[in-house]
Amino acid sequence: MVSKKIEMAQWRTRLDDLRQDFSFVAQEAASEDEILPFESEVEDLKKELERLRDRVQNFGVVNLAAIEEFQGIDERYQFLNQQTSDLQKALDSLRSIINEINTTSRELFQNAFCQIRQDFQQIFSRLFNGGQAELHLEEGVDCLEAGVHIVAQPPGKRLQRIDLLSGGEKALTALALILAVYQLKPSPFCILDEVDAPLDETNVDRFLNLIQEMKEKTQFIVITHCKRTMLRVDSIYGITMEKAGISKVVSVKMDQVQRLYKTDVPRNKEYLEAVQ
Repeated sequence: MVSKKIEMAQWRTRLDDLRQDFSFVAQEAASEDEILPFESEVEDLKKELERLRDRVQNFGVVNLAAIEEFQGIDERYQFLNQQTSDLQKALDSLRSIINEINTTSRELFQNAFCQIRQDFQQIFSRLFNGGQAELHLEEGVDCLEAGVHIVAQPPGKRLQRIDLLSGGEKALTALALILAVYQLKPSPFCILDEVDAPLDETNVDRFLNLIQEMKEKTQFIVITHCKRTMLRVDSIYGITMEKAGISKVVSVKMDQVQRLYKTDVPRNKEYLEAVQ
């Protein structure tokens, strides 16, 4: 019993010492006009603790495999990101190539267009025995996408668009443009299908004179029903049907006819008029 009383007396002594120390600190702080916000801080900490506790409760069930899943998704993301980067580089390269092709195409087109326009003017004057014609690109549009305007002026007429010309004049103008385009890069042979059908006799002769000059470099195959054209060719090929349902090709070479009759095949104007 004595030992317990001694132990209690010791604890009371220590408690009195702590009270005295606390009283001294409180008096010193009060003397310096300092107020310790112990109570407010405790309230703030309680509120923060409650907020954090609510957040933890709202997390729900914790996915223990989240780290492994994240690593897999991250690897997939890195792979797709690399693929995207490669595709972007390829796209940039294609755009650069397209721009280079368009630049070269514009240059080639401008050179070809200038040459075709010059040849078109010359051939038009030959076929119409005068007059003038012009090709214009649509203004304000890329030359690779622009339309082409054809302006023609036959002898004795004012300058006008091709859609205002007569049928024969349109055909002759179109024929001049076709031959101008053909002269840019001629091929070993050229096929013309009924191009002389809408032309009158004078224009047919001018057309055939031009073909006679051009045949030195190109072999022309002309599909026609015009007698004037047939009389100016080197060979004639036709289809006949001697028996019903059976077609037969008939050919005539004009040089053989000349040797057979030992004379030139008459091709002058008087003969043509007599044939017609």
